[in-house]
Amino acid sequence: MFTMNDTKPGQPNSGSNGEFEEFKDDIDAAEQRIAREIDPGGRAMVVAICVFVILLSFVLPHTGAVKGFDVLLGDQVALDAKILLPSRVFVWLILVFSVGFSMLALLTRRWGLAWIALAGSAVSCFLGMLAIWSRNTVVKPYPGPGFGLYLAWIAVILLTFHWARVVWSRTAVQLAAEAQRRESTAEQQKRGLLDGPDSPTS
Repeated sequence: MFTMNDTKPGQPNSGSNGEFEEFKDDIDAAEQRIAREIDPGGRAMVVAICVFVILLSFVLPHTGAVKGFDVLLGDQVALDAKILLPSRVFVWLILVFSVGFSMLALLTRRWGLAWIALAGSAVSCFLGMLAIWSRNTVVKPYPGPGFGLYLAWIAVILLTFHWARVVWSRTAVQLAAEAQRRESTAEQQKRGLLDGPDSPTS
C-alpha cells in the first residue's frame, strides 16, 4: 500500500524540516521588522500637540518684541535685542529635532527616528533653561524672556517625556524579542545535535 510520506519511522522528515525552517525565517524577519517600529498609541496625539505648540511658539515673542522666527533667522530685530547664543541654538534644536524628527518618527513609526527626536529634545531642554537664564541676566534696557520662550521650553519638556516612554517601551520589547530569539536558536541547535546522523534510529 502506497502512502504520501515514505519516511521511515525514526528518520527526520527533511521536507517538513525545510518547510519549518523557511517558515521560521519568515517569522524572524517579521519580528526584526516589527522591532524597528514604534507603536506610540495615544501618545501620538500628545506628541503631535507638543509639536504644534512648539511651532506656535515661533510666532510668539521670545523676548520683548522679538519672535521665535526672528531668533531663528538672526535678523536685525534679534540683533538689536542682543539675543545670546543659547537662545539661537535652542530654537534651531527644537526646529530640527523636536519638530522635524518628531514628525518623521510619527509618519514612519521608525524607532531610530524616535530615538533621535528624544536625544535632540533632551538636549533642547537643557539649552532652553540656559536661554531663559541668559535673558533673565541681561542688563537693562534689554528685555527678559517672553511668553513664547517659556511655552517652547515647557512643550519640549513634555515632548521629551513622552518620547522617552515610547522609546523605552519599544526597547523593552526589543530586548524580550532578542532573548526569545536566542532561546529559540539554542533550542534548535540542541535538537539538531540530538537528531544528527549518528543518533540511534529504531
